[in-house]
Amino acid sequence: MPPLQIRDYSWQQTESTVYLSLPLRGVQPRNSDIFCTENYLKVSYPPFLFEAFLYAPIDDINSKAKIGNDAIVFTLYKKEIGMWEALSLASVDKEMMQKIREKSVLQAQERAQELTKAKAISKRENERYALKIMMEIEEDERKKIENLKENERKKATEDLEAWKAQQKIIAAEEEVKIQREVKICQQKKQIEREKKKSKDKTNHIKTMKSKNTIKGSSANSIFSETLKDDCVPAPRSVGNIKIQFTPRVFPTALRESHVAEEEEWLHKQAEARRILNEDIPELSDLKEEEKNPEWLKEKGNTLFGTENYLAAINAYNLAIRLNNKIPSLYLNRAACHLKLKNLHKTIEDSSKALELLIPHVADNANARMKAHVRRGTAFCQLELYVEGLQDYEAALKIDPSNRILQKDAKKIRNIIQGTELE
Repeated sequence: MPPLQIRDYSWQQTESTVYLSLPLRGVQPRNSDIFCTENYLKVSYPPFLFEAFLYAPIDDINSKAKIGNDAIVFTLYKKEIGMWEALSLASVDKEMMQKIREKSVLQAQERAQELTKAKAISKRENERYALKIMMEIEEDERKKIENLKENERKKATEDLEAWKAQQKIIAAEEEVKIQREVKICQQKKQIEREKKKSKDKTNHIKTMKSKNTIKGSSANSIFSETLKDDCVPAPRSVGNIKIQFTPRVFPTALRESHVAEEEEWLHKQAEARRILNEDIPELSDLKEEEKNPEWLKEKGNTLFGTENYLAAINAYNLAIRLNNKIPSLYLNRAACHLKLKNLHKTIEDSSKALELLIPHVADNANARMKAHVRRGTAFCQLELYVEGLQDYEAALKIDPSNRILQKDAKKIRNIIQGTELE
């Protein structure tokens, strides 16, 4: 069945605009199909059809159509100012109509392709711009993190230098104190020696006098000569003799050592230190005695006590790079992460510490309990209460009499029960 042509439409115009109204005649608005180009307008809402071969070109991009109140109202903007004699061309045969239709369809297809290309180009430009913005944001974040790390490194270095200076002052004071005590001790010994010599001299004189009394006056001259010959000389002045030993790396004496084996060992140690310094650039600024995991651990503990958790983490990181088999390094770093609310890193470090604390013996029981408590606390703060309760129960198995652990485990059980009830 061919569509019914709409004849009872109305239109008005001004020099720049054409107003066209088409009745819908009870058809649902959603069933309407509108196609418009600069010379052609088609409205299809079955079983009705409206088709107009416009008198003059219009601006089909800015023109509007409004559907409502059982009508479609078009606002068509003219490309050229002027009054039209009619809405549609009067003398249009079927061949010309077909050409206008085909031309309109081609124009619509070309415009659609252009719009698609423009949208694709715009989308690519937007994606490039978004990527550029994201890269700039990430670069800014990276620079901020690098600046924070550099500041923390400088602060840690300053703290380290201050600690070294303080240790030097303490060592100097101890050395002065020791020298003073040694000097006092030497003076006391010298006084005791002088007292003893004086006492011996007095006893000798008394003995000689008693002999002189027995022998009589005839022996006075002989006794005087003997006494002069036996006089004890004055003690020599006190002095210090400095003895310098040949510097040795090994504790044994040179005569007891095997020089070739020692030289080979020292060469291997120097090569190992050189490779270690190349692998870990941070070690290049440290002295030999500071390239010790235990020393870095004590430094991290000191920074943790001053609540400088980021610097403490840096110290533990470097110690772990030197020796990754010390459980206390992971355990202490987990405490720092827990203070900074880095909960996933707390769980990782606590788990690593528990892996290293094997076999389970009495000596590492306290460390295992701390690892379970810190990991359980991190789980609970992540609202993973079941996993947190498992760690607290493991800690209670190690120390069943700990009331704080019992209280915390009870709280977690209540939270889990409350969650299940909800």
